[in-house]
Amino acid sequence: MNLFDLKGKRALITGGTHGLGMAMAEGLAKAGAELIITGTTPAKMEEALNYYKGKGYTASGYLFDVTNELDAAKYFSIITKEIGDIHILVNNAGIIKREVAISMPVSDFRKVIDVDLVGPFIMSQLVAKQMIERREGKIINICSMMSELGRNTVSAYAAAKGGLKMLTKNLATEWAKYNIQVNGIGPGYFATSQTEPIRVDGHPFNDFIINRTPAARWGNPDDLAGTVIFLASKASDFVNGQIVYVDGGILATIGKPSNEE
Repeated sequence: MNLFDLKGKRALITGGTHGLGMAMAEGLAKAGAELIITGTTPAKMEEALNYYKGKGYTASGYLFDVTNELDAAKYFSIITKEIGDIHILVNNAGIIKREVAISMPVSDFRKVIDVDLVGPFIMSQLVAKQMIERREGKIINICSMMSELGRNTVSAYAAAKGGLKMLTKNLATEWAKYNIQVNGIGPGYFATSQTEPIRVDGHPFNDFIINRTPAARWGNPDDLAGTVIFLASKASDFVNGQIVYVDGGILATIGKPSNEE
């Protein structure tokens, strides 16, 4: 089990103050990693750090916008000086703006691309410089099923997440020779506070997800822990440029007819 031991490793998780980012951060902490969390909202950061520290995890937090390259470089330098080198980067920060493509403002499209695709590039570039010197590192990009599929009202998100899939492959291509593994995780539909209002029997979208997912349920945030630990640990040292879809089997099937048991 030493293959999955993260003791002595420092993990930087962008957007690790809530939701699935928080669940993945906790998984890494349970495996022994020290957490460095980024966010943009002081209240969420305070709440998250109180939670992590209340669980006995070693955690620090920094407030900055990952799309601002000057800000990101400034705070990354501070993190390195105050805490030390980063061994694991999880590019989780992201947004979605739901609007049909024909009427979506270009400014909104650009904002989603900036946060969901350019942000991971900025953070990966910063972290990779020290990983290259050290000849070791793990970068994990949080992709999506929209890295593979389209859906109404998410053209910007799908474009960004499709781009993030290919960025993952290209960074792996360039940096594998330095013993840096760059991989991605594509979560399916998960039970979070954001989806709670629609996760009720009889709600059309809830019924759609249950019927569309071979596992016949929403994912639990804890379902991501094993995958992120694997991709952050020595167990994945020869895994590179891959996207692991944690989706209960959605992408494996075309779905079942409405009259099929």
